Amino acid sequence: MDRLQAMKVFTRVAEVGSFSRAADMLAIPKASATTIIQQLEAHLDIRLLQRTTRRLSLTADGAAYYEHCVRILGDIDAVESSFHVNTRQPRGKLRLDFPALLGRELLMPALFEFQERYPEIELMVGMSDKPVDLIQESVDCVIRIGELQDSTLVARRLGEHLMVTVASPAYLERCGVPQTTDDLQHHTAVNYFWGRTGRIMDMTFIVDGRTVVVKMRGKIAVNDTAVYMSGCLRGLGLVQAPLFMAAPHLRSGALVEVLPQHKPLSMPISAVYPHNRHLSPTLRVFVDWAVELFDNNDMLYGREPAQ
Repeated sequence: MDRLQAMKVFTRVAEVGSFSRAADMLAIPKASATTIIQQLEAHLDIRLLQRTTRRLSLTADGAAYYEHCVRILGDIDAVESSFHVNTRQPRGKLRLDFPALLGRELLMPALFEFQERYPEIELMVGMSDKPVDLIQESVDCVIRIGELQDSTLVARRLGEHLMVTVASPAYLERCGVPQTTDDLQHHTAVNYFWGRTGRIMDMTFIVDGRTVVVKMRGKIAVNDTAVYMSGCLRGLGLVQAPLFMAAPHLRSGALVEVLPQHKPLSMPISAVYPHNRHLSPTLRVFVDWAVELFDNNDMLYGREPAQ
């Protein structure tokens, strides 16, 4: 049994949930794919797949073995690609994870350009705001907002996550314009809460070089950014929103910046990946592309788009 081939067949079967589809994708007979998996299970002396008349699913052992296979096959692709970096395009699979808002508004619309530039790279993109264990979940790279906490990972700065405090003209006409952070005790916010913990996001301001945290009262709290912004536009209260999300409404006059002399705390945006992936040409070209994207993105910094 060719164990490397067996790993490739197993991972493809696990990903598509079908022997016949996996065999077609690998250009081998379906009977061969079935035989290879049977031989692999016999060699390991474990059941990898749970077979029913309707579907295939991974057993607990199969899920663990799948994660190892993905990592091993990725390392092999990286090593092989490193010897061809000057003679051919990077190729292979790249598994990524983005924060939902950044992914939806900034990254996904631009990924077609990355795929045109690197057509031999296959992307698997997840979007979530929950912490991702890159090693256990076999993720090659995540883009995250905030300081890096795990010293076992590598972070490359992409840009700044700039925030702005805003309200609608109707709200400010009804409730007045706050002049200091102390005035905020008389105001209402559309609050945002984190779905994982239910914790309300406090407002932050830089006042005389120090960070001031303000807990805002509010009649509604949401955990969806589109609804959060909609509530502000409808005059339900103040919000602190990403500048790239608020900028079009500031330009149109639908929103007004509040306390512009006290900007909210900004945070770094970074591409984060394991140390053992830093030599991968596939990952390297993605991170370089992301740096270029963020550096030139007018939307991120609230700039007027170039004509």
